[in-house]
Amino acid sequence: MLETLDAAAVRRWCASGLTALRAHQGEIDELNVYPVPDGDTGTNLVLTFTSAQQALAMDLGTLPDDGHTPHGHALRLMARGALLGARGNSGVILSQILRGLADTLAAVPAVRGRQLADALADASAAAYAAVARPVEGTLLSVVAAAAHAARRTDSDDLRAVARAAAEAAAHALARTPEQLPELARAGVVDAGGRGLCLLLDALVEVVTGESPAQPAPAPPARRAPVTAVRESGSDVYAYEVQYLLDADDEAVARLRAELSTLGDSLAVVGDGTGTWNVHVHVNDIGAAVEAGVVAGRPHRITVTRFADQGAPGPQARLPEGRAAVVVATGAGIAELFAAEGAVVVPANPSTGELLDAIRATGAARVVVLPNDPNTQSVASAAAREAHGLGVKVSVVPTRSPVQALAALAVRDPKRRFEDDVIAMAEAAGACRYAEVCHAAREALTVAGPARPGDVLALVEGEVHLIGQDLVDTCTAVVDRMLGGGGELVTLLCGADAPAGLADRVRAYVEGAWPFVEVQAYEGGQPHYPLLVGVE
Repeated sequence: MLETLDAAAVRRWCASGLTALRAHQGEIDELNVYPVPDGDTGTNLVLTFTSAQQALAMDLGTLPDDGHTPHGHALRLMARGALLGARGNSGVILSQILRGLADTLAAVPAVRGRQLADALADASAAAYAAVARPVEGTLLSVVAAAAHAARRTDSDDLRAVARAAAEAAAHALARTPEQLPELARAGVVDAGGRGLCLLLDALVEVVTGESPAQPAPAPPARRAPVTAVRESGSDVYAYEVQYLLDADDEAVARLRAELSTLGDSLAVVGDGTGTWNVHVHVNDIGAAVEAGVVAGRPHRITVTRFADQGAPGPQARLPEGRAAVVVATGAGIAELFAAEGAVVVPANPSTGELLDAIRATGAARVVVLPNDPNTQSVASAAAREAHGLGVKVSVVPTRSPVQALAALAVRDPKRRFEDDVIAMAEAAGACRYAEVCHAAREALTVAGPARPGDVLALVEGEVHLIGQDLVDTCTAVVDRMLGGGGELVTLLCGADAPAGLADRVRAYVEGAWPFVEVQAYEGGQPHYPLLVGVE
């Protein structure tokens, strides 16, 4: 039994808490009762706490020169790791609970009962501050009850305070259906609150050496899909957008105001060092990402379409926990991929960023579409790393977003994963692609000399045409590609494309090739006014 909470105990708590979350991951996922859920709460909590443990594991035991105690340093590592790996609304709130604990206990010489109670109070305040519109009957109510009970104990006995917090959290969890009618109709308790109870139980076990005695909530009952509002936002919004942001406080204040006009379930939380985790539900993905670009440097961008995570149905989920991770170069392209149910990663990702995206899917089998020859080796490295974590990853060597669209279009949940990957690779390989851009410098190409400002049309990475007029060059390259056959042309207009470019190319194809179908989208990619795919 412990009299104080030291660094070793913090590390044991992190490991024990993660083990508990993993053991109950499926159960917590099943507690999601909303038709458009904010991800799978059990999976999100596991991914968030895994990131916290990884941050602890990377620490070499060297304390920074900032006056923090060993236990405070360990808690700060956990809090920052959780923030960087937070997934979904539940993960963001959990990261702030850890930050509240860390901020309060960082410089406290010895953590006894009263210090833990103060830290839980600050953790509860940080959790409420993380959510733009707090809702009772959720994780927030559970952490508030734990903090109140800890303070009410009024004792220096660490064991008594930890037990009181865990017991109060369990009682608060049991009351969540009384606070949220949606939970009452479904016959379940709040998923995020259930996860917090497991973490507090793990803390009690570390401090006392004994397992908590309170019974676990009853398993979810058989129920019809709930059609009411989600706990974390309105079902009016179709996408969850989340990213890390490097920005100053003033820019983040403007970002909060901007995002609040775009959607709901807004949470923008930081770690005190200029890194923020941004979470929002929107319909306009591009506007949410662009607001982050204006505010600072967004990275680790993920987009999830809620329709692909709804209540169980014939096609609500791919079997065997399948998922797709796709690299996107523009907001419009990212939206197209998200609409296909893929997790989106911004252009030129690192191995770590791709690995984070793979892990964030929570799937056992993942296909990665790099969409750039330079990213294929990075994707392969991430696949190897994921294999060590027990995730099977296959890389389909797409070299253009149009090939990825073709690959995603043929996914079939009824096929074996391996057969599905082969079908996607065949579809991508059957899609010829072209890029149209302006020459940045003089160069000698296979199509002749190019000068700055010339319009270049590249087919499969090689310059095939050099022109002076953008529209003429675009129609000429489509002509050349269709000369080799094709039934479907896909056009992706870039961020700098002149107005009406897609319409003019479409009109030309419809006149010159009347039996060819044309699909045009705003891709938003930089540097290339037009990307072309022919299938």
